[in-house]
Amino acid sequence: MQSFTGQLMKESLSPVGRWLNGKLLDIQDGNMSVEFIVREDMSNPMGVLHGGIAATILDDVVGTMVYALGREFAYTSVNLNCDFLHAARTGETIIAEAKVVRAGKNIIHVEGMIKNPAGLIIAKCSSNLIQTGFKIPPH
Repeated sequence: MQSFTGQLMKESLSPVGRWLNGKLLDIQDGNMSVEFIVREDMSNPMGVLHGGIAATILDDVVGTMVYALGREFAYTSVNLNCDFLHAARTGETIIAEAKVVRAGKNIIHVEGMIKNPAGLIIAKCSSNLIQTGFKIPPH
């Protein structure tokens, strides 16, 4: 995935990831950051990032980061605990970051955060992903 650094994620394996269409800023073993522009179709009636979309961004970024670990089997979220701390307005740039806290054999605990360019935390999450029986096809 490092070869996609600096590119929009319009070729993501995730249909939701393609719709979000963030720009991959960096991906390392257990860390990832993606830039998004808050679009009108991501906003609530007040013109700010909808909480459900913020949760979707966090879930997609932490899931993509776990996929990038190169495990043999796919993982899926068993929980996603989000806190919404500040607003991001339509047209603003936000950066979603994800990191692995603990990678066990069957469960991976991750944290995610959405910030604005000044570092103000928009939303944050913690999540556990569990290994499935779905073997990831080679690509």
